[in-house]
Amino acid sequence: MGKLCDIMRLLPTYILSVLLLVTCLPDGLPGQITDYRDDFHSLEHWKHYKFPNVDRATQYEITVMGKDTVLKTSSDNSASLLLLRKTFEVDSFPVLEWKWKVENIYEKGDEITKAGDDYALRIYVNFKYDPSKASLWERTKYSVARSVFGKYPPHSALSYIWANTEHEKRILPNPFQEKAQMVITREGESGVGEWHTERVNILADYREAFGAKPPDIASLAIMNDSDGTGESSVSYLDYILLEPAE
Repeated sequence: MGKLCDIMRLLPTYILSVLLLVTCLPDGLPGQITDYRDDFHSLEHWKHYKFPNVDRATQYEITVMGKDTVLKTSSDNSASLLLLRKTFEVDSFPVLEWKWKVENIYEKGDEITKAGDDYALRIYVNFKYDPSKASLWERTKYSVARSVFGKYPPHSALSYIWANTEHEKRILPNPFQEKAQMVITREGESGVGEWHTERVNILADYREAFGAKPPDIASLAIMNDSDGTGESSVSYLDYILLEPAE
C-alpha cells in the first residue's frame, strides 16, 4: 500500500482524475474516419461508461422526434458518459459539428468549482498520449500510470459545454483536470428548449486553449452529468460529425 501511495504521488491531478473517472480513448489503431457523421439511428458506435464511484448513471437512449431519430440524455443526480469506439486523426478531421438542445440548465451549476462542474450536455475531445513525443519526465509519469491502471490516460482534453452561467472568457480550465480546458459554445438560459447547430475547429481551439499543436490522435465522448449539483436535466443530440477543414 505504501508503494502504491508513493506511485500515486508522482501522478499529476489531471492523470488521476481522468483515470479514476475514465474518460479514456478506445484501444487499438486509429479509426479510418472519412466525413464521419452519426445521426443516432443506434448507439452501435458508442460505449456507455458508468463510473464506479457514482451510484446513479445517466440514461442515454435513441428516441424519435418528428421524422428523425435523436440521442436523448436524461440525468437525475447522476453521471456517466458515451465513448466513441473509434479514434480519428486531428489534422485530417479538425472540424467538429453537432446539433443539440437542452431542456434546462443547472441552477447550482458553476463552471469554476468542483461542486458545480455539471452540464446538461458537453462534448469531449480526448487527445491520445504519444510517448515518442513526450519528455523524459512525462514518459516516467505516464509509464507509472500505465503500470498501475493498465493503460495510458489521455494526454489532454477539450470539452465543449453549454455553460450554466455567463462568462467573460470563452475558454475556462476544468476545476478537476489541469490539462482539460472547457470551451463555452452556449451559456445561460438563452436558447434553452431550442435546437442549435455548433461548428468548431478543434485545431484552432486547442492552440488557443493550450498554446500548442494538439496530439495527432483523438476521440469523442458525450456526457450529461448532475452528480455534483444533485439536479436533473434532459438534453438531445440530433447529429454529430467530423470532417476536413474547409
